[in-house]
Amino acid sequence: MEFPKFLLGDNTDYPSAVFIVHTQYPRFIINLENDEVEWLEDFTAEDQKELETEAETLIAEATAFYDREVARYED
Repeated sequence: MEFPKFLLGDNTDYPSAVFIVHTQYPRFIINLENDEVEWLEDFTAEDQKELETEAETLIAEATAFYDREVARYED
């Protein structure tokens, strides 16, 4: 089964939180309520350096995905 690059999620246990799930490597979940990021991968020291440069771009893409999805609901 193929998943989209990003998924939008919520949970009634966290009523004010909105979660974006990045399904491709490096997988992560970002809570847009407080901008917390939970990485779903184990990284080596080498990976960590690459991740630092890539993380900002991935989080910006996740936020843009959310904005796009919300705009589609409003139309």
